[in-house]
Amino acid sequence: MRRALASSEGFFELSPEVGELDEAAVSEALADDPDELLSLMAAMTAATDVELRAQARRLASQLFLDLVREKSPDRPGIGRITTSRFRDDAGDLDVDASLDELVMARGGGRAVEVEDLRVRTWAKPSTAWCLLVDRSASMEGRPLATAALAAAAVAIRAEDEYAVLSFGKDVVAPKAMWERRGTAEVIDRVLSLRGHGTTDLAGALMAAGEQLRSASAARRVVVLLSDCRATEPGDVVGAAKSLDELVILAPEGDSAEATELAEQVGARWTTVAGPTSVPAAFDGVLGR
Repeated sequence: MRRALASSEGFFELSPEVGELDEAAVSEALADDPDELLSLMAAMTAATDVELRAQARRLASQLFLDLVREKSPDRPGIGRITTSRFRDDAGDLDVDASLDELVMARGGGRAVEVEDLRVRTWAKPSTAWCLLVDRSASMEGRPLATAALAAAAVAIRAEDEYAVLSFGKDVVAPKAMWERRGTAEVIDRVLSLRGHGTTDLAGALMAAGEQLRSASAARRVVVLLSDCRATEPGDVVGAAKSLDELVILAPEGDSAEATELAEQVGARWTTVAGPTSVPAAFDGVLGR
């Protein structure tokens, strides 16, 4: 595997010796050509060199996460603490927001007016997400890095209320909706995916709908990262129409089937040229 990686430009600058990964060189390469660097890091997570593989997996997850945080400052759909009028079944008393009423009641020797108190409650995420990653073709280098960036983008937007599914002939879950996994772990699990097999797109879309049915958020979005070229029988259009909301991210230069599916089912779509184009693609297609 090191011999195969050696054909990649810049590999020996990053790993001059067996088992070594120069983080300073990684930072320089990231500034120079981030897509190339992220693609190479994704490839290195499968290296047969055990020490290099471990270092690459650790560093790659952080790089992908940092990039998405930098490019996606707004994080819609995240649960948050809010202040609301007092209810017996609500959260804890917001002392600061209720202070005027508490002071006035005490000074006036009267009972507290409950309707003037405020409590702090945890608002549920407004949006639940399911990312579908097509692994039926190559899952090395750039495609793998793009998938990892997409997983990071979904995780940042949704925190716990999301799923990441990978599909070829079968569907596997780097993160199911009901699982609690750290974002770095989810990215690492996506980086472990390998491409093979046929494409059961209809089955994948139905699996995504099943995942989202257990979500608490009112808005439920499936993000499909695929060329949408199905090679297994199934009602793709019917499965897509059964979803609340579908957006498609197709590879740049290979989007004909994705465009056709989007037009048939009323989905929004865009293309991605590589990993660093993912955050802008998310913002563009979800902002329409």
